[in-house]
Amino acid sequence: MHKGLFFLLIFFLSLKVSAQEFEFKKEIINYGKIKKGDDGKRIFEFTNIGDAPLIIKDIKTSCDCAVPKKPEKPIMPGEKMTLTVEYDTSKLGGFSKEIIIFSNAKEAIKRIKIKGFISK
Repeated sequence: MHKGLFFLLIFFLSLKVSAQEFEFKKEIINYGKIKKGDDGKRIFEFTNIGDAPLIIKDIKTSCDCAVPKKPEKPIMPGEKMTLTVEYDTSKLGGFSKEIIIFSNAKEAIKRIKIKGFISK
């Protein structure tokens, strides 16, 4: 019986645990002060620093004024990728919006932000 438990323990210890993980170049993009109607597109750059493919399942935002575009294919270990967010610059004033990324990463929910001020 002890031999069976020993081999079972060795088996579980020998399994390789794979993990996917984001490493963003910037987690907050500050638009600064921009004019109404200016281009609201910004790009977040990231790398899969894990040892297994990273799959972005969904992306939500804190409002409909920010539209994210996610990569459709799995991001392989070491691969660099971009995530695009387009903010509606038709409304004046300051903004701070959160982009919530759902993935198979070790940290299944990742939050990044955009902020800035829109003037006339």
